[in-house]
Amino acid sequence: MADFPLKPGSTIGILGGGQLGRMMALAAARLGFRTVILADHEESCAAQVASQTIVGPYEDRFALKQLAGAADVVTYEFENVPAVAVKILAELGVPTAPSAHALAVAQDRVAEKTFLNTAGVATVDFEPIHSAAEIGPALDRLGAPALLKTRREGYDGKGQTWVDNHAEAAAALGRIGGKPAILEAAADFVRELSVIAARGRDGEVACYPLGENHHEGGILRRTSAPAKISASAAAQAETVAARILTALDYVGVMGVELFELADGRLLVNEIAPRVHNSGHWTLDGCEVDQFEQHIRAVAGWPLGPTTALARVEMTNLIGDEADHWKNLAGEQEARVWLYGKGAARPGRKMGHVNRLRPLD
Repeated sequence: MADFPLKPGSTIGILGGGQLGRMMALAAARLGFRTVILADHEESCAAQVASQTIVGPYEDRFALKQLAGAADVVTYEFENVPAVAVKILAELGVPTAPSAHALAVAQDRVAEKTFLNTAGVATVDFEPIHSAAEIGPALDRLGAPALLKTRREGYDGKGQTWVDNHAEAAAALGRIGGKPAILEAAADFVRELSVIAARGRDGEVACYPLGENHHEGGILRRTSAPAKISASAAAQAETVAARILTALDYVGVMGVELFELADGRLLVNEIAPRVHNSGHWTLDGCEVDQFEQHIRAVAGWPLGPTTALARVEMTNLIGDEADHWKNLAGEQEARVWLYGKGAARPGRKMGHVNRLRPLD
C-alpha cells in the first residue's frame, strides 16, 4: 500500500493513452514523478511523453497486473474505461483515484442523475427508458421535445437525439442503436457553464473560476474563462461541486457541466470524473493548472491555488485546423497545445489554443 503523500520519484499509473493522459504525464514530470500508461493501442499520444507504456485491453488482468506492479497509485483519463479494471487494480493492492464507485456512477446517466438528486443537487427531470413503448408516457410527463440519450457511453454529441412526439419513439430509439436510454426534459437554459473542481485526500476542496462553454455539432468548440457571472452564481457552483465531490468521497479533479437558467439557478448537466476539456484554459490562465492539480490530489499532496492570472479563450483545434500551427504560433497572445496524434479526421481533437488577455 502506498504511503501518502507520494515522494518525488514515485510512479503514477494512468489508464488511457489520449491527450488528457498526455497532459497529466507532463504535469507529473514537472513534479518529479514518473508515469506508466496503460493504453489499448501502441500509437497513443500519451506514450510519447510517459516514462513507460503497457499496451493491452483495459480489462486484461495481465496488463493490469503489470500496471499495478509498476505504479504507486493509478488514475484514469477518461470515464469509459471499464469499471472492472479499477476493481481489479484494487484487488491487486494498488490505490486508485478517483474510485471505482465514482467511475461507475458517471458511466450510467440514470445512476448519475439519481445520485446527484439524492445528494441534493438539481438536474433536469428524467425517465429511464428500456423500450420504445416507454417513451410516449415519459414524453407526456417530461414535455416535448425531450432529449433521448444512451445510458452509457456517447460523448461529443454522439448517442443522443431529440424526440418531438409519440410517433417518433421507435425511430428515435433506433437512431441511438436501440440501447438502454434516458429521456431528459429540455432545459431552458441561458448558457452552459462548467466548474473544474478538485478534492484532495484530506478532504480539501478547491474550485477554479467558472468557464462559459460553446458547442458546435455536439463538440465543445471554445471555453471562455473566467466567465462573467455574479458572485452568488459562483458561490452556488462551488457549493454544488463540493457537495458532489464530498458525497463521492472523491480524490482528484472533476469537471461539472452546468446549465444556467434565466432565473439564475444552476442545474447539473453531467459530471466527468477526470480532468476536463473545458478546463484546458487553466494550462495558461491559472497559477496551478487542472492537470497538476489532479496529480497533486491523487499523490496526496496539498492542492495548489486556483487563482486566475489571465482571461482565456480556449479553442479546440479539430481535424485539419491543427495544420495551421505556424499561423497560430505567430499570434503573440496565443499558446498552442498539440497532442501529437496521427492523421487528422473530421471531429477529432488534435490540439487546442489558449488566447490570453488581461483580467478585467
